Amino acid sequence: MLRNGSVVVRRGDASFSYRLASLSKMITAWATLIACEEGVVSLDDEVGPATLRHLLAHAAGYGFDGDTPIMGPGKRRIYSNTGIETAAAHVADQAAMPFDRYLHEAVFEPLGMTSSALRGSAAFAVWSTLDDIARFVVELMRPTLVSAGTARDAITVQFPDLGGVVPGLGSFKPCPWGLGIEIRGDKWPHWTGSRNSPRTFGHFGGSGTMAWVDPDIDVALVALTDRDFDQWPAEALAAWSSLSDAVVDWARS
Repeated sequence: MLRNGSVVVRRGDASFSYRLASLSKMITAWATLIACEEGVVSLDDEVGPATLRHLLAHAAGYGFDGDTPIMGPGKRRIYSNTGIETAAAHVADQAAMPFDRYLHEAVFEPLGMTSSALRGSAAFAVWSTLDDIARFVVELMRPTLVSAGTARDAITVQFPDLGGVVPGLGSFKPCPWGLGIEIRGDKWPHWTGSRNSPRTFGHFGGSGTMAWVDPDIDVALVALTDRDFDQWPAEALAAWSSLSDAVVDWARS
């Protein structure tokens, strides 16, 4: 757990390496935003039938996987590994270097994330530790690698009228999303708590990982596991919500 940009409570082996699964999408998006500030790419770049902004906001029309769009851009929020992978490939192409190297130089190295590495898809194959992800979450809370305006854009709802599905949770209209980062809004049921503010942002991953930041109370929570969700009992997400509520109650007490 983090408060005011610092770790205040830590449990477990903070040096154990986990596959982050879809938490990787937030890190890939942050590297992409750094590339925007460096002038390597622009959110308005046309990447196939959509823009880079569409890709990061799950609004490009790609399905969960697969290279062929299933509808036009800006029509629906379709949670997509392909969209994030396409964004990363565009950065790699424009930077003239492999994306794993760009990610290392843009994010891991400056944040001191020495135990983190991309081992495959930019959408779900970052491996990291609790200590390193805490460093990244501090960056989300107190940005140093991007400007305040860019950081604000990342957690501002993109294409706000779009409905869509949050995997494992259900369909929502609207289904708010920033740039590679989910925004809680009024979604319920949800993997964050019932007491989290609508401005809460973050991500969860299919390997049993999650991280959220609630800017209303300047508190964040990270949990990493190595047990895929399809092996979890139905009560698992409810346990996350209960934990989140307990953290929010503690912060407000």
